[in-house]
Amino acid sequence: MKLYELAPTPSARRVSIFLAEKGIDIPRVSVDIRGGENLNPEFKAKSVNGRIPLLELDDGNHICESVAICRYLDELYPSDTSLFGNTPLERAKVEMWQRIIELQGFTAGFQAFRNLTGIYKDRENCVEAWGAESRQRVIDFLPTLDQQLAKSSYVASDNFTIADISAYVFISFIKNLGILVDDTLPHIQAWFATVAQRPAIVSLTPKN
Repeated sequence: MKLYELAPTPSARRVSIFLAEKGIDIPRVSVDIRGGENLNPEFKAKSVNGRIPLLELDDGNHICESVAICRYLDELYPSDTSLFGNTPLERAKVEMWQRIIELQGFTAGFQAFRNLTGIYKDRENCVEAWGAESRQRVIDFLPTLDQQLAKSSYVASDNFTIADISAYVFISFIKNLGILVDDTLPHIQAWFATVAQRPAIVSLTPKN
């Protein structure tokens, strides 16, 4: 297997943290998405969505979308506890919060970043007003996450799951939008500080 990625991107970070939590080591191939390497015919023949991360299997199959990659690896390398939940209820709550974070967090955050910065204006239409609206949607979502973390040690349950990985990467990303998690969001602050100290995340944090 090999994993095509650009390590600093949020989607690639999710997979990297998941792999570190599971103790899985997979060869990596860096893809220059700023330069459009993901848009060339060779890469698009492997990736349905033309994006990273992309997992290439030894039998020639390919899996794109970060959570789909994590699901595959979770099944391929089973352990006593699953980052996707251990009971029917926990698995459902993990899936629920994954969707909430994806739709109300990541999607809005990515739309804000791409439209406000124009980072990919060479390949897509950028609408500044939509970027501003999307940024506000991120801000409006944060109290929902804070309220959930007031009731639970982690996002979906009292166990650390992929929902926490997604939320951690999302909260780390929004600083690029000038959005700070301040004292009005104390439960996110406390949770973030706890998650940041997990060995898997510490191992991936660049040393100054």
